[in-house]
Amino acid sequence: MKHTLKSIFSSFLFLFLLFANAQETKAPVKENLNEGSIPKNAPVAKKNTATTPKTDSIITPVKKDRYGVRVGVDLFKLSRSFYDKDYKGIELVGDYRWDKKHYIAAEVGNENKTTDDERLNFTTKGSYLKVGFDYNGYENWLDMENIISIGLRYGFSTFNQELNTFKIYNTNQYFGEIPPLTSGQKYNGLTASWIEVVAGMKAKVFNNIFVGFSLRFNRLINNKQPANFENLYIPGFNRTYNGDFGVGFNYTVTYFVPIFKKVVKAPETKKTEKK
Repeated sequence: MKHTLKSIFSSFLFLFLLFANAQETKAPVKENLNEGSIPKNAPVAKKNTATTPKTDSIITPVKKDRYGVRVGVDLFKLSRSFYDKDYKGIELVGDYRWDKKHYIAAEVGNENKTTDDERLNFTTKGSYLKVGFDYNGYENWLDMENIISIGLRYGFSTFNQELNTFKIYNTNQYFGEIPPLTSGQKYNGLTASWIEVVAGMKAKVFNNIFVGFSLRFNRLINNKQPANFENLYIPGFNRTYNGDFGVGFNYTVTYFVPIFKKVVKAPETKKTEKK
């Protein structure tokens, strides 16, 4: 009986030692798995690409440019008619967006101005039309529609002049200056045409409402004038300087009437192949 218990105890001790030895050999593998390493003989699970959905992390919104007609008025000429008793005038402005950068532009107006020069006092009455284009050099982002442009116009005016009074230059100042003489002479059927370089900007302040201003540099092409009277002021051209050159300015408020939209195409990027 004693030998039987001894043999049973020895068998349990042998099995215990064998089990402990097996635990010690498996422990390093478990520790390595926790550290993120994969055993060499461990099977690798293949990804099921057929059932894995592809998702885009960034969704790019579609940008559309609006095309239409913009119409308005020159506030400078309109306001001047209220505070300048010698001036009455109005100018309507408009443009149409031809493509992404180019606009077809036009201005039409009427002026009635009395000029009191050093020797002459005369009244000019007439109408004018300007047509041309603007090129927008400003790169808008998101839904901005601002314009910084340079453009060209061809202007044409029909008008008449009326000489109100004039002074004769007296070389002998002993008797003083000769009083102005009343004339009333009228010159009808006058015309003039010119080329106009325009630089300006427009900014959207409210929905579809724009304000802007422009500077204009003019060069006369044709100027029909009487033999004994010089056209010192031409409607649309403004005051003439040295006979052929003129400058102008306007301050406008316009309303945009959208007609259709075009999707803006994203710029193509060249794909680089990995070597």
